[in-house]
Amino acid sequence: MAFNHKHLLGIQSLSAQDIRTILDTAESLSEISSREVKKVPILRGKTIINLFYEASTRTRSSFELAAKRLSADISNFSKATSAVVKGETLKDTILNLEAMNIDAIIMRHASSGSPHFVSSFCSSHVINAGDGTHEHPTQALLDALTIQQEKQTFKDLKVVIVGDILHSRVARSDLYLLKKLGAKVVLVGPPSLVPPAFKKYGAQIDYNFDRAIEDADVVMMLRIQLERQKRIYFPSLSEYHELFSLTPQRFSRAKHDAIIMHPGPINRDVEISTDMADSAKSVILKQVENGIAVRMAVLYLLLGGKEREITD
Repeated sequence: MAFNHKHLLGIQSLSAQDIRTILDTAESLSEISSREVKKVPILRGKTIINLFYEASTRTRSSFELAAKRLSADISNFSKATSAVVKGETLKDTILNLEAMNIDAIIMRHASSGSPHFVSSFCSSHVINAGDGTHEHPTQALLDALTIQQEKQTFKDLKVVIVGDILHSRVARSDLYLLKKLGAKVVLVGPPSLVPPAFKKYGAQIDYNFDRAIEDADVVMMLRIQLERQKRIYFPSLSEYHELFSLTPQRFSRAKHDAIIMHPGPINRDVEISTDMADSAKSVILKQVENGIAVRMAVLYLLLGGKEREITD
């Protein structure tokens, strides 16, 4: 399977075939996590840095588990306990880490475009684990793997993404990916959080959740990212909940076999009711499980694992 990229910086730079290659590789690697001994020597001898400038549970942990299951050595970097608190620049941090002969940097940063900046001078592979409000490519890939497993195809699927679109790197990456694979994407939320500019990427926009959810195949809920908001975008959380929360009554308008997704963390009874988050229609924990397989696939394809047998 050809994958001719040095870095994974975003979905926009990938072709539909690149995406399918990652998803197929993830499917092949996923069974490793179900083995009694959850480890293969595919990336033995490779050294990876988990460079997270922002808090994370799912992404950081699943990248770490993915690396370990491929037998790579991985070290976790925390901003709070690093020289960054003493004033060290991002570039100097990267150059010092590279001086330790590493092979890849998995990077999350609050500034949009930071992984692209790092890749301009870095000789290691750079993987974007979320940059500001820009992109979160591996989240979109794990979302795609989950949809593929549940629906088998993307062609003509109606995917409704609801919530704080303006500040969501997940929404952007999912939109780019789903359009490349032939799905119909509808973005929903208050007008203040769903800019019309998203239409140029092929999205439909609707400010009425009850109308938008009609005949939906996939309903993806997003949390309100209060930590990124510089002003108030809606009157109150109670009003937001009334208009844009996923409840059993609202979900009944979707197709009978529709699935519920959420990238996490969930704010229960704000953007999604507890009944919906824990329902049989929810694949939220399946998304988390697929995150390991997708991140294994990305590491495998970028770091030369394709030169070795998966069955080693």
